[in-house]
Parts: sequence; structure tokens; C-alpha cells
Amino acid sequence: MTSFPVQSPPHLTKATVTQTVQPPFAAELFTTLSVHSQYVLHGNVRDDHLVADVRDDGNRRNRALGLEDLLWEGLRRSGYKCLLRYDQVAGFTVARCEDSLDMNTLLQRNTRRVPGRPDEDDGSQAARVFESFARGWVGERPGPPKDNPRYDDYQKPVHAALLVDFASRIPTQANQLSDEERTFFLRCLKIAEEARPFPRSKSGRALFNPVIWLADGERDLPAWLVTSSVRVRSIGVPMPDLGQRRRMAELLAGQAGVPETATKLDVGPLLKGAEREEPTDEDVMRFARAAGGLTLRAMRESMRLARARRLSFAEMDQAVRLYELGVSRNPWTGGAVADSIRDGERVIGERVRGQEKAVTQTLDVLKRAALGLSGAQAASTSVHRPRGVLFFAGPTGTGKTELARAVATTLFGSQDACLRFDMSEFSAPHSADRLVGAPPGYVGYEAGGELTRAVREDPFRVVLFDEIDKADKGVLDKFLQVLEDGRLTDGQGVTTYFSECVLIFTSNLGVHGPTGTDGRPLSSPAGQGRLPETPDERAAFEKEILGNVRHHFEHTLKRPELLNRLGGNIVVFHYIDGPTAHLIFKGQLRNIVEHMRHQGGLTLEVLPEAEKVLADECTRDLHNGGRGIGMKLETHLINPLARGLFDLGVHLTPGTVVTVSRVTVQPDGSVRLDIEAVPGEDTQDRRPPW
Repeated sequence: MTSFPVQSPPHLTKATVTQTVQPPFAAELFTTLSVHSQYVLHGNVRDDHLVADVRDDGNRRNRALGLEDLLWEGLRRSGYKCLLRYDQVAGFTVARCEDSLDMNTLLQRNTRRVPGRPDEDDGSQAARVFESFARGWVGERPGPPKDNPRYDDYQKPVHAALLVDFASRIPTQANQLSDEERTFFLRCLKIAEEARPFPRSKSGRALFNPVIWLADGERDLPAWLVTSSVRVRSIGVPMPDLGQRRRMAELLAGQAGVPETATKLDVGPLLKGAEREEPTDEDVMRFARAAGGLTLRAMRESMRLARARRLSFAEMDQAVRLYELGVSRNPWTGGAVADSIRDGERVIGERVRGQEKAVTQTLDVLKRAALGLSGAQAASTSVHRPRGVLFFAGPTGTGKTELARAVATTLFGSQDACLRFDMSEFSAPHSADRLVGAPPGYVGYEAGGELTRAVREDPFRVVLFDEIDKADKGVLDKFLQVLEDGRLTDGQGVTTYFSECVLIFTSNLGVHGPTGTDGRPLSSPAGQGRLPETPDERAAFEKEILGNVRHHFEHTLKRPELLNRLGGNIVVFHYIDGPTAHLIFKGQLRNIVEHMRHQGGLTLEVLPEAEKVLADECTRDLHNGGRGIGMKLETHLINPLARGLFDLGVHLTPGTVVTVSRVTVQPDGSVRLDIEAVPGEDTQDRRPPW
């Protein structure tokens, strides 16, 4: 790990440092070295960290240090002479050391095979070195003979610290240790208990030789290693907050336009011919806000990426997006989406019939998203929030799912860009693990989450959560995080960003009234009896649906905060009227004709008299909307048509013309069709395609 100090302005070079302000987690470690012999640092241990040098003239200079440099700087001030590192790949190495100590020779002697003793496994050998380290190698250092005046110096303890890197990878499973792993950690716990502090010559403080475990998570090591001894302390290393990100952005802004020879933060060379920039405070804050959820090291890498892509510091928010998503193509920029929305207004209206107000509300949200105005009214908002959020509520079969698919086609050019989740499949407890991945140690951990994996593969999507009211409450909690922060971290610790997605929730919620605590609908006239037809009736229906939805979130789910995140983006779909039903009927009948032509080369003709009977039967009851029309067509046309064609006993070769001249509905509800099939002239001898 390398530190990257920033050059001081000329007026600060003569000032002296009176105090160095460390990050809180580092200060906690340095001030407790006299009472704890081992530490578990967990969390953001792979990041850079900021320290502030306070000068006697009142000014501060911020520096960005890697964790190893940060620890060594504080340990050296406390009187430590060397910092060692151990991991299972490289073994024991010297990370930092005073010139007078030959620690490499000492480590070689410590790890050498002992004659007459059986070979040790890696864990036993490492534990043996830990024991010598905790004692400060008293009596083990190679030195002069006893009659040498310097003999006593070599018998004194060596003041050292030991970093155990990649500690999370030492146990196979922290809750299911093998015999060798259990023995290793038990010896480490015993070392922590038996260790004794050594006095420092200058300060007189008695400090331990600390073993510092660097772990990804607090639970990656056996819990009893931390809880069984007061000598072991667990310290979390947090992600940087907005203030720290701003300070880092200021450091990087100072390097904007600086040639490679003058760069101290390793942000890459200035491109040939570029001029030095003068970033403003607004540019710095925009960068800091865009980097929400990122590490300070990731901010540095984002600036390297910006230089490689010839982006100015004022465009660092774009560089952050590019760093997070890994794609340079952004359909939302350049006017491509805006043009698609203009062209798609007519197409969406043709695909979703009879829902003019719902279509208009949806297009308003899309236009707002295309202009980047989503959430613009808030004083501060997460830059990772989804581009748009919609909640489609209303009766079944009115076009909610179809409108979601139309939105995907309009925005991203393909219906496949609509990623659909049927939330009835996520009604069981812990089903949220399917979306974001199972925790470590559970079945399916390696596979990751279905939602997070799909969005990482293609972040430009419409994500449709169908029948959201059927999902488990644990799933709804995940949606709360997505709507608020725009990101999810899966079971493997990988963060997925939803900043380029449009999220659509659909539900029949409220059509049958508000639900009680048992989930059953309470009494309500909505969706019962005669369908609303007049403008006043439709307005009352919409008001009641919205009230029922609010009641469900507030009283049944007890998640009013989720409803607040949806805001005014709840779109109510109305029951379709008679003229709309006939248009839907004609469209579905046309689909059947096209399907027969493409599937088997057959030409289906439905004569006007038969079509009128079918239309009357299919549009008589509109409670189930377009889906109900499709079901009626299946029972009144497709099923009897298939039965009648088989009963004709003719070869249905490509080119055959099938004519339905009459449709008769029997008293028992069965349907009889008068069908005639005329084979094509040039294909009469060919076998049927099925």
C-alpha cells in the first residue's frame, strides 16, 4: 500500500505540524495499545484514509494514506520499530522497519524447520511465529556473545506490530472450522491472553506487540476469538462519508491538470496538450456527491479514468458513473431517449388502449427522467436513485404489464429490456435472498442474486415487479433501500447500482377494497357491480383506489415509508369501456390470424357474422379487461377451431384457407363453429407441418 501526500502551498512550507488528526478507528487503536494485544479491523480495510496535519499557523493539510501507511505512521510515533505482514500466500514479510533491525534474518530463523521435530503444517508454523512475536523474540534474536557490551541490547524485546492480511480467507467457514483451523485460532486466542506489554524507552508506556487482523466482515473470523477475551478488540473501518469524500475531491481537484511529474495522488498523467484546470467548489461537491457509496481509492481511480477518457474535472460525475457501471454508452444522454419518447408516444397509445391518463402520467415520468429532473425538488438526493419509479394500480387485464413492456421498447429499443419478476414467487420468508443472493455459508451463495446479477449485466433496463402486493415484507424492505439509495449489496458484498433503471411496480391492490390485518379485502364498492362509466364515477373510482393503496401500505404492511418513496408516481388504471374492448378484441383476433399464418402457413378468415358473435361474447363482461377477452377468445374460437380442424380429417398443408362462417353458442355454454378448409393448389400433396 502506497501513501500519496499532497504538495503544500508555498505559504505553508515553513509552518510546523503541531498535531495529526487520525481517522476515529485508527485513533481508537493507537490509544488502546496498552490494554489490547490483538485487534480485528473489519470493513473498509482496502481503502485510502485521510489524515489532517494541523500546523502552528492554524492551517490544515490533508493527506491520503493507505491503511498500512496509516498504521505504520501511528505505530512509529508510539515507539514501534517494525511492522510485519502475514498472509497465507506470501507468508511472513517485513512491511516497514527501522534500519537497525534485521527482521528478515529473524523471520527466517523463526520459520526454519526445527531438527528432530516433525514437519508442521502452515497453521502450526504461523502460530509458533505469533508466539515468538508476542514475546518480542526475547532471547531469540541472533546477536553477539555474552561478553560483548551490546549483548544486553539483543536480549531486549523487539517492539513490533503484525498485520494478518486477508484474514477472512483463513477459515473455510467461520462457523464450521476444520480441526487444524480450530487449533490455529485457539492458539491465537491463547497468545492474546498470555501476552504481556513491554515498556517503551521514551514514553515509559507499556504496550503490547499487537496482532492486527484485517477482515472484510466482522463475522469472517470465529466469533469466540473476539468475545472470549478482553485482550481482543473489534474495530469497524467505515466507508467514507460525504465530508471525507469532499476532502478527497479537494485533493484530487488540486491535481487536475497537473503534469505526471508533479502528481502525488497517482491519478495518471495529464494528456498532451491539455491545460491546467481550475475546479470550482461546485465541481468538488458534485464529485463528492456522485461518489456516494464509493471508497476514496475508487474516487482516485475514477479520476484516472476521467483522464484516460479526456473528461474534465467538471465532468467527474460522468466518470464516476462510468467507473460504477463499466459502460461508456449511455442511452439517457445525447438526446437519444428524448427522441425515442417523442416517437413512442403514439406507439404506446396504440399498444395500451383506453388508458389515456395512465399513459400520459407514465410519459411525464419518462420525460422527467430523460431530462435528469427526477428528485430535483429535494435539497439533497442520492445520485444513484433510479431514473424513474412507477406504481401501476388497477384492475387486472387493463394494460399494466403491457405498458411496462412498451416503456422498455420505447426507452431501450427492445421489449427484452424489460426484466420481469413475478412477485408471487417471492411470498415466502427469506425469498429476498433470491433477489440479492444468499449470505455466506448458505445454499446458493455462489450464484448471487437474480436481480443484482441481471442489472449488473445490463444496467439500462426497465425492471418490472409484477403483483408487488404478494411479495414478502422482507422483499419490500429491499425495495425501500433501492428507492432511497439506488443500490443493493448482494450476499457476496458486490454493490449493484440502479441509477440507470426505471422501476415499475404493478398491483391489483385496492380494486377489491382495503385489506385488513389478515390480508383479506375489507368491504368496498370499488370493482363491484356496475363498472364506473361517467367522468365523476371514474374520478371517484381512482380516488378510492389510491385510498385503498395507502391503507394497505400503512395498516396492512406497516410500511408507510415505502409509500412515501413512491410519492405521486402511483398510476391508476381504469376498467376498459365498450369501444376499447372491441379494439382489443380486433387486435387479439388479428394476432390469432397472424400466428396461424406464421406457424403453419394457414390463412384464417372469420366472416363478419361470426366475428360479431365472437365480439359480443368476448366483450360482454369487462371486469377482467383485455385478459378476460383473451380467455373468451381461447374458449370460443381457438379451442373449437382446433377441434373442428382435426374433425375435418384433411391435410392442413401450407396455403390452406380456413374459413369460420358461423359461431353458435349452445345452451350449455359450449361453442360450435361452422368451418371450411380449402387446401392450397400447389401444396395439396404435402404433409401437414405438425
